[in-house]
Amino acid sequence: MDPVIIVGAGPVGLVLALSLAAQGVPSVVLDEGSGPEEPRPVRTVVLRPDVAAFVAGLGCPAVVGDGVGWVAWRSMRRGHLLRRVEFGEGRDGGPSPVHVPQHELVRGLRAALAASGLVRLVTHSRLDRLEQDAQGVSAHTSGPGATWWRGSYAVGCDGARSTVRKLLDVRFAGRTAVERQAVVALRAELPWPGEALLHRLPPWRAGGEEVTARPLPGGIWRLDWLLPPRADLVTPDALVGRVRDTLGGWCGGTPQYELLDTGVHTVHHRLARRWRVRRVFLAGDAAHLLGALGTQGLDEGLRDARNLAWKLARAWHHGPCEALLDSYQAERRTAVAARLRAADQSLPVLRGGAGLRGWIPGTARAHDALVADGHLGRGPLGAPDGHPDSPLAPAPAESHIAVGTAAGSPVSDVPVTAPDGGVVALRDRLGRGRLLVVLVAPGTAVWDRRHWLTAGVMPRLTAAVAELPLDAELLVAEAYPGAPAHAVLLVRPDGHLVAAFNGVHPVDLYAAAEAVRGGVGRGEGDPAGSGSGSGADRVGGGGVEGAGAAQVGQVVGRRAE
Repeated sequence: MDPVIIVGAGPVGLVLALSLAAQGVPSVVLDEGSGPEEPRPVRTVVLRPDVAAFVAGLGCPAVVGDGVGWVAWRSMRRGHLLRRVEFGEGRDGGPSPVHVPQHELVRGLRAALAASGLVRLVTHSRLDRLEQDAQGVSAHTSGPGATWWRGSYAVGCDGARSTVRKLLDVRFAGRTAVERQAVVALRAELPWPGEALLHRLPPWRAGGEEVTARPLPGGIWRLDWLLPPRADLVTPDALVGRVRDTLGGWCGGTPQYELLDTGVHTVHHRLARRWRVRRVFLAGDAAHLLGALGTQGLDEGLRDARNLAWKLARAWHHGPCEALLDSYQAERRTAVAARLRAADQSLPVLRGGAGLRGWIPGTARAHDALVADGHLGRGPLGAPDGHPDSPLAPAPAESHIAVGTAAGSPVSDVPVTAPDGGVVALRDRLGRGRLLVVLVAPGTAVWDRRHWLTAGVMPRLTAAVAELPLDAELLVAEAYPGAPAHAVLLVRPDGHLVAAFNGVHPVDLYAAAEAVRGGVGRGEGDPAGSGSGSGADRVGGGGVEGAGAAQVGQVVGRRAE
């Protein structure tokens, strides 16, 4: 069978290629450029812990090593500390986000790609034609080696100005220049080593409305200043003035610093109308743009790759299932649209001036908490995507129970015992195209494996797993948040909980796995090839429309109380 064609060699395209390779699917990555871009210290990436673990599991453990996991997060307003969140095991912040230079991320991904043996990276290949038929996709590239490429599927990971999206004639509606930030990378000693900072309304002259500071390896920091709407161009002198005033305000006097790089980052909010047109898909910035209030566009793009990879791998190995392939758009577009709605509806509240809100007790703290959520991966602005209404969700059954993870949400990373007797993290078993079946069995860690494999419910569960319509791996956990003893969890290949059962129920377990495969589930997805879609997640020229304002308002109001 022909490989998958991936257009674009940025982080999203490279991660998708590696994820497909991990599931035995070859790909061709078409790179318009000549190779890795020149390093820019101001171009950095913040990855949520689960996404960082996903990328590291693709053969890029250096992602964590080259990045910085923050010790803590500080929220300040004027000259006062509002909140400090500590990261780490047993801390209130849980695992830390990972902050990594983008060129280091790309370097690690390219090294892993070269070692995979299933990915061909072709430079100087600019896509100019795209044709589809019932058996596959043909892509023509211009350049020194102009040629036609044949693939089973194609994925456009070619950025905001996506050629794939334009060739498919897919609308990319939304808002332009939602926010602008002046950005610098510098080497200096700040008062909070290893801590990230959000400082709103700093009390010095050039502070502006908001400034963030995030550490990087080697004593380097990235600083971002929110620029006012319709601001003039940022001159070098004005930027140096911001640096001096900000460092002086934090350190009680301007410390020595080395300015490494500068830039201006403009945030757009856009959402592609369709993410699938027959055998061609969109992912990353080709499908969506976001970034206001701390939301992370690249992090969302890597979630696209994780969601799509196992579905394409299933179709490549076993033939296409339209419901399964359609679920990519139904799940990921809905999740990103909700994120965009939350950001667009929060912006007037958070950026619209204080007015009377500045005199309401608790309001400032609530607003700061809402902005911090976007940076920390919490709440409507930043929480990991869940798919409660996924077309792959199974129909309700009496054996289903509630646990600490809602159905459709990412599972908690707990230690599990694999069939070979080794104890690993649950996330380490993801990304291989297999379902995971997790039995919660307290006490197994102190039993001899020879006994518990043949005791209690294990033989019956082992037989049930062997009969599932998708490849599955049986794991055993000492405990899982909110799950009683002998609960059975069914987990998708991308780490989302399908359902939890109150014991071994082979018929219900099979039905849930069949739904994941694209069989009979709770509902039907939006047929991506038809161009139809729900009005609740439209994006128009005035911003992202639809429900969600009440949710954001409730969050702000609840924290203000």
